[in-house]
Amino acid sequence: MATSPTFAPLRIAQVAPVIFPVPPIGAGGTERVVYDLTEALVAQGHAVTLFAPEDSRTSARLRSAGPSLAALERDFGRVAPGVPAALEAMQLDLLRAQIDTFDIVHCHGEFAHAAVLGKARARSITTVHWRLDEHDRQLFFGHFCDLPVAAISASQARALPTANLAGIVHHGIDRDRYALGDGAGGYLAFIGRMTDQKRPDRAIAVANGAGRSLRLAGAIDVGNPTYFASHVAPALGRDIVHVGELDDAGKQDLLGNAAALLFPIDWPEPFGLVMIEAMACGTPVIAWDKGSVPEIVEHGITGFVVSSEAEAIAAVGKAVRLDRAEIRRRFEARFTADRMARDYVDLYTAQLARARG
Repeated sequence: MATSPTFAPLRIAQVAPVIFPVPPIGAGGTERVVYDLTEALVAQGHAVTLFAPEDSRTSARLRSAGPSLAALERDFGRVAPGVPAALEAMQLDLLRAQIDTFDIVHCHGEFAHAAVLGKARARSITTVHWRLDEHDRQLFFGHFCDLPVAAISASQARALPTANLAGIVHHGIDRDRYALGDGAGGYLAFIGRMTDQKRPDRAIAVANGAGRSLRLAGAIDVGNPTYFASHVAPALGRDIVHVGELDDAGKQDLLGNAAALLFPIDWPEPFGLVMIEAMACGTPVIAWDKGSVPEIVEHGITGFVVSSEAEAIAAVGKAVRLDRAEIRRRFEARFTADRMARDYVDLYTAQLARARG
């Protein structure tokens, strides 16, 4: 239940991407974060307007210019490649018309919003939910050197120009979405896109080496459709099962009953939402030492940070002896949506003070 604020509430615009509704039905980690942040800010007493596709749902005021790309593809099949850009332009036009009515504008999109914000960049925050070390971002921040950015990890922040860095805020999720599980299934779990960045093939190798069954969850990556057929499908069988994409109830069942989550990434992961979803279920995380992993996993407490398949195999036996109730407590202390919202409000307040000079 929302409580009366003991502060002057902020008028906040949250600007979501246009690919999936908020919250997403399946895939869509960015939209999930935007939803949880928006709901927590409303519960804390702020006046929040969510700019998002019309198939979204929220406790905030919803402003929409059209459906999500996912809804259009569901209704019409394949759409023209320019549709996402058209949807984004429509949504940003709504924002432009109302921009002076907000104290702070928090954007979760890619590039175009920076131009639309104009002078309002000084009272904005941008969260980029992807890696920042590629050429497109270097070009972008080279021009928009006055765009304040909230990094989602210290790892991500290292690729951001100092002039753009407004602060670091780790993601959080609804405290009550997942509950403590007992791991009675005894299997290992993997959740992620079937792609060479997420490396489900490594998860298969670790499970085989540890003598454990493995349940793989996640969609086949549309950008790399042959990976699943080449690296995952040949290994499937009685002990290695692909269960497809899961909703929240499916994740609760998979993670709550898993002995451990394998997170064998092969890229500079800027955060890794599934790690804290596992912790919410009390499930230890065995993750490769890349990107944000050392910031999220407390080695020997909520899981183990490893650098090889051999280390991961050895960690399985240690992980099952960790205290699942303590893992859940560490999640509640570090990774709830309420904490994320409070951290962002602190960032909003600091940015507004800088804008006033």
